Amino acid sequence: MATDFEPLRARPVPRPGRWVSAVILLVLAAMAVNGLVTNDNFRWDVVWLYLRDVVVVRGVMWTLVLTFGSMALAVVLAVTLAVMRRSDNPIMRWVSWFYIWFFRGTPIYTQLVFWGLLAVLYPRLSLGIPFGPEFFVFSTQDVVTAFWAALLGLALNEAAYLAEIVRAGLGSVDPGQAEAAKALGMKDPVILRRVVLPQAMRVIVPPTGNETISMLKTTSLVLAVPFTLDLTYATDAIGNRTFLPIPLLVVAAFWYLLITSLLMVGQHYVERYYGRGFGTATVRGPRRGPGGGRPSRQEAIADAGTVKQDPFLEVTP
Repeated sequence: MATDFEPLRARPVPRPGRWVSAVILLVLAAMAVNGLVTNDNFRWDVVWLYLRDVVVVRGVMWTLVLTFGSMALAVVLAVTLAVMRRSDNPIMRWVSWFYIWFFRGTPIYTQLVFWGLLAVLYPRLSLGIPFGPEFFVFSTQDVVTAFWAALLGLALNEAAYLAEIVRAGLGSVDPGQAEAAKALGMKDPVILRRVVLPQAMRVIVPPTGNETISMLKTTSLVLAVPFTLDLTYATDAIGNRTFLPIPLLVVAAFWYLLITSLLMVGQHYVERYYGRGFGTATVRGPRRGPGGGRPSRQEAIADAGTVKQDPFLEVTP
């Protein structure tokens, strides 16, 4: 005769240190918020006034254009460099290695200064036959403006870092996937686009999102070109003109935090999209019997038969 046993009721171990730590952190957080709100030197009235200023909003727009434009160019170039690093052609491998070595080994500020001085180094650009006649001649200053110099400088530097991220992502895909695709008669470019890259995105997306957020703040260095329409320059100019640098720094920090938060939300959904099929299965909890006791054998078998499980996970009642 089956006997229902009363389940054991475990009593949690008291941990007073956790509560004391939580209280201390809450007190410190309250003190920090109180210091921000009550300190008149922050001039929150000025912060609110310039938070919606036309010049500041225009700086936000240019910052976003530089961020997404340079990241788009960097991603295309990074995939090309990563494929070159994996090529059987030694010249392709060494060119890719030299590019990554050079742009990762020199500061981004120095590179932007050189891009700003490009018109001094090469006053004119031309199209024609190499070492032969020139068909078209352009003024470098007219073609490579401050905006394009900033955009190219940021993109070329970022591509060196993204190339290593893409290379790691491509290396994480099982070589058997490409071999199976070749056995089906698929060409290498199609294999890369349809088989390898979609699987590598699970590894590529998280650090790429981190690099995008980093690029958002790196745009503050484009003054070296000089490009004077970004958010940091706009707030600095207003702060110097009004002799109120601190409130304008708070304005810039607010906009950077807002954009970063939105990028983090977008990154979360992109990661979840490319991470489908790699997470753990969510299993429904066991059914409770009458009065919260143990379920009967028939109920347990019914639960096991209705659990949504991973196809490789065997559940035996």
